[in-house]
Amino acid sequence: MTPADPEAVFAALHRAAQDACGARLFTVTVLDPAAGLARRAYTSHPADYPTSGTKPIQPNAWTAQVIEGGRSFVANSTAEFAPYFGDHELINRLGCEAAMNIPVRDDTGRVVATVNILDAAGHFTPARAAGLEGLVASHRGDLLAAMAAVPMGPPA
Repeated sequence: MTPADPEAVFAALHRAAQDACGARLFTVTVLDPAAGLARRAYTSHPADYPTSGTKPIQPNAWTAQVIEGGRSFVANSTAEFAPYFGDHELINRLGCEAAMNIPVRDDTGRVVATVNILDAAGHFTPARAAGLEGLVASHRGDLLAAMAAVPMGPPA
């Protein structure tokens, strides 16, 4: 069997999310608990959010909900996500004022990654959020294989 091509798998999910309801900014981050980092594995905006980027995994309400609790985070305004996203000004400059982070669990139930979709204020209605969660769930097998192929060492 050919190993998963992470770029192709993540790009396919990005296109599917874009087609389903729009996604001005789309990233996938793979968690590296040993290093305490979330490593960006895919981005729709490589100049602003390169795949070499990492963020420290901070203990806060977002981490408790998404990484520890395995529940999606939905914020339909900058005020809702700004306490957790230090880059909220850049996010706003890209025309995004709403964010959704969807956790991806491995076969043990541990959250190993997040799919991050951002768009205009108020974008994530309950129906859109549920649809995007279903979309990510339907791609879970391919996502897990692709995530396993993402290098987790220090950025090059």
